[in-house]
Amino acid sequence: MLLPILLVLASGMCHAVWSMFTKRSLNKSIFLWSIMMVSTVLLLPVLLIELWTQPLAAGAYALLLLSVALQALYSWLLSITYEMGDLSQIYPVMRGTSTLLIPLIGVIFLKESLSVYGWIGICCMLGGFAILSGIGSRRSLPASSGSGTTLGYYTPMLMALCVGLCTTCYVFVDKLNLQHMSPLALLEVTNIGFVAGLTPAVLRSRKLLEEWRRNKFTILLGSVLNPGSYLLFLFALQQAPLAHISPLREIGTIFATLLGVLLLKERQGLRRMICSVVIFCGILLIGIWG
Repeated sequence: MLLPILLVLASGMCHAVWSMFTKRSLNKSIFLWSIMMVSTVLLLPVLLIELWTQPLAAGAYALLLLSVALQALYSWLLSITYEMGDLSQIYPVMRGTSTLLIPLIGVIFLKESLSVYGWIGICCMLGGFAILSGIGSRRSLPASSGSGTTLGYYTPMLMALCVGLCTTCYVFVDKLNLQHMSPLALLEVTNIGFVAGLTPAVLRSRKLLEEWRRNKFTILLGSVLNPGSYLLFLFALQQAPLAHISPLREIGTIFATLLGVLLLKERQGLRRMICSVVIFCGILLIGIWG
């Protein structure tokens, strides 16, 4: 069990680092599209060879198309969310939403039950989300939101919640897809969906060359960390149950908050660090003892 745990922790760290690079970029859609396009081109032969030598059933192809659609939606939501909010504010919410929603859905709709530790974990996460959203304090309104309305005030958090919901859906679908294909081939499928979701925005912006001139090094590094993060997670999924290892991946919430506060100089650093730790503790309580 040690190897999948190490793979998941490394996955969380990689995810936090490329997320910081995205937040620092000029155009989030172009940056995300660029770092995914590199691996998409490199891995395309892997997918084509596997599909040629190991044809899938019709139902398996339908699952792959669903994965592509979810990744396209995810990438579009992700680029918008990074434009709106601070990394240390939105990242813990994006990463923690799935862990919060799954047990709540089970309790409300499937008549399942949670232990005392599970309910404590949910309370920790809800409290962390509420404080990060700035409920009761207009001072935490991101400058980039550009809106004085209540909806505009909470838009970054609402978008982060949508990203988390989308993540929940594609992880479940990809767990099923791993029954039919290798992690590398599945990674290419998700890459194609991710790139497809951002291509319209990239074409409209006409600033691709400018982004590469300004951020060539971080684009190349992000092109390794972004797919590498999910690939490490897929390898871990092959060796351990999803429920056992998925919560550990969210240690990236602490890494990302540290990066946002220390390197990006985002506001309310202490409060957001405490919130990220509380949210991560809630994730562990739900995932391990809930």
